[in-house]
Parts: sequence; structure tokens; C-alpha cells
Amino acid sequence: MILFILGLAPGVAIAWYVYNKDRWNKEPSRLIFWSFALGVLISFPAGIFELIVEPLLPFKTKSNLVSLFLYSLLGVALIEEGLKYYVIYKFLYPKEEFDEPFDGIVYSVMVGMGFATLENILYVISGGYLVGITRAFLAVPAHFVLALFMGYSFGLAKFGINPEKHLLQALYYPVFWHALYDFLIFTEKWYFSIFILVIVYGVGRWMWKRGQKLIIFTTEEKNDKSSSL
Repeated sequence: MILFILGLAPGVAIAWYVYNKDRWNKEPSRLIFWSFALGVLISFPAGIFELIVEPLLPFKTKSNLVSLFLYSLLGVALIEEGLKYYVIYKFLYPKEEFDEPFDGIVYSVMVGMGFATLENILYVISGGYLVGITRAFLAVPAHFVLALFMGYSFGLAKFGINPEKHLLQALYYPVFWHALYDFLIFTEKWYFSIFILVIVYGVGRWMWKRGQKLIIFTTEEKNDKSSSL
């Protein structure tokens, strides 16, 4: 039971934190729940696709660093981020409730944390406390960073200019950073750890600051509208 809670807590905590950052016009609780649930559900086909794709890839995953990165890119990152992208674009992006730029981050984080939470529970239950503690500070926050990239781009796509460009960015930025993160993990070289921390906390902090600007933009826009009435 303790291992289950340890696996569950990081993703739920991050989802709760981001939900509470959405101070203007909070998203309906039903959509928050279903966004999280969609993230959980797509983890199953993601695992199946990864098992199918791995033996079909035309290179040995650990034969050299180039092959290892390509495996991280095509065998893991593209599948997982592609499924997240699909459910957000198909089921959440068209919703009327998606009515301000920061909503892209809210929904993307809910989907990402749903995916990360189930994945984390399975790893922690099988791996124990050390795995749970390590993943709480690395793997789950990494999924959060990827969700920030995706959600930020979805928000710009829906409410900014050049939506086609931002819709592409909503996929290829998360795929690239996910592939780089997994590549550094798969090398199993301890001295790459510093780069993993940079991705999770350096890049994540930078992206979160950019995401918060969407809140400021929305607040200023609504204040301007209210003052003109």
C-alpha cells in the first residue's frame, strides 16, 4: 500500500498544483478528471506499440550511441508523446471550455500526469522504495516538463497566430526532449546524470516561466475587457 501511494503521489501532486494555478475561469472538474483518465488509458496502447515496434527497428538499440538515440526517439518518445498529442488534439483541443491559452497547459499536464502516474505506480511496485524516490524527482517531473512544452504550444495554436506552426511544435518539442532524456537514461553512464537534471529542472523551470506568461496575458486581457464595459 505504501509503495502504491509513493507511486501515485508525485503525479497527483503536480496535477493539483497546476490546476490551482489556473485562477481565471477554472476548467470543469469533469474535464480535469477525464483528461487525467485519458492519460492513464493511453499508457496501455503505448506499452503495446513499444513492444511491437522495438523488434521492427532497423538497428540494435545498444550497439552504439546513434542507434540508442534513434531507439529512444522512434521506439519510445514518438509513441508516448504521439498518443498524448492525439488525445489532446482530438478530444480536448476542440472543447469550448478550452477558452484561454493557459488551458493548453492545464489539459496537457492532466493527460501527462495520468500517463506518468500509472507508469510510475507499476515501476515503483516492482522496483521498491529507491525506485519510487528516484522517479519522484526525475521521471515524473520529466513528464511534467514534456507536458509544459505540449500544452504551451497548444495554447498558442488555438489563440495565437500561425496555428499550424504551433501544432507541429506541440509534438516535436516534447518528442525531442523525451528522446534526449531517455537516451541519457539508457546509456547507463553516471556522468550523464547532470544533463538529466538540467533537462528536468533547468529546462522545466524555463518552460514553466513561459507558461506563466500565458496566465498574465489572459489576466491583462480580461482586465482590459472589464474596464472597457
